[in-house]
Amino acid sequence: MATMLAGRLEISSRKFDVREVPVPEPGPGQVRIKVRAAGVCLSDVHLIDGTLTPLFLETPEVTLGHEVAGEIDAIGPDVPDRWREGQRVALEAGERCGQCPNCVRFRDPCLQVRTRGVDYDGGWAEYALATQHTLIPIPDDLPFVQAAIVPDAVSTPWGAVTGTGQAQPARPAGVWGAGGLGAHAVQLLRLIGAAPIVAVDPLEAARERALEFGADLALDPGDPTLREQILALTGGSGLDVAFDMAGVPPVREQAVSCLGLGGRLVLVGLTPKPLTVTDGIGFSYRGQRLLGHYGSQPGAVEQLIELARYHRLEWSRSISGTYPLADAATAVEHLERKEGNPIRLVLVP
Repeated sequence: MATMLAGRLEISSRKFDVREVPVPEPGPGQVRIKVRAAGVCLSDVHLIDGTLTPLFLETPEVTLGHEVAGEIDAIGPDVPDRWREGQRVALEAGERCGQCPNCVRFRDPCLQVRTRGVDYDGGWAEYALATQHTLIPIPDDLPFVQAAIVPDAVSTPWGAVTGTGQAQPARPAGVWGAGGLGAHAVQLLRLIGAAPIVAVDPLEAARERALEFGADLALDPGDPTLREQILALTGGSGLDVAFDMAGVPPVREQAVSCLGLGGRLVLVGLTPKPLTVTDGIGFSYRGQRLLGHYGSQPGAVEQLIELARYHRLEWSRSISGTYPLADAATAVEHLERKEGNPIRLVLVP
């Protein structure tokens, strides 16, 4: 039996290691991908440390990795002819459950989306399986390391900016947390014409990076004049929309205080901590809203790949480092400690 390296997490013990496992064979409607790049996300860190737990995993352990790009290596039965061996693809970060009422009735969205590398085996491996519905062709001039991060690090803020948050041209927007998601949120807000854009991060290097990515103002959350500076920048009106990319409770309270009339706070960063709004009366009086967000809408990854195809977007600045698959644990440690203030670290099998 052929074997391969894979980064496996045992859920009960949260033990993670890279070891030899059988190479998977594609079933009906599936292809096998030779993985060329796989992103390392804070969600992976939180799965390992126990902060996050899979909702739908049916096995005691799972191969991590929901940001994946590579080449089709083998094709199973019932896969349409448009997919061929050697084709360059990125993989959607999740797929429909096929069982909920919306899936049975062919409606969007699925009510119980399964996440790759969480609810079923992902791409921290030399080979990975994917259903043909989750394949996104990528252009020859888009490097695998960049394509791999699109299905989460880029598409999640894209979904938050254009979908949940409904950011608008010439309207003020704020981003709290300028790391892996936040830096891309700034880039994407700039792309759609939001203005002004404010980035908030405690790290000076992250603030400088946010300015390079397109922010008009970058502030330290510990600055006692933060709210006053944002109000001054927006002519006293406050932010139209704010995005919590950090998943830190104090961030949310601060962001709410900077919202204007009808302002929206979009919760993108994940945390198990409770949600609180100190000034509940003011929040209601000003018609403000808290909006949860997870992942992206159908078609988001295709949109971003098309923008990259026509050179409206590129992510060379987003790749902070690459690691061999065998060193996945080291990559996780470096991300957890934020060594070098990374946007995205990528495993290269």
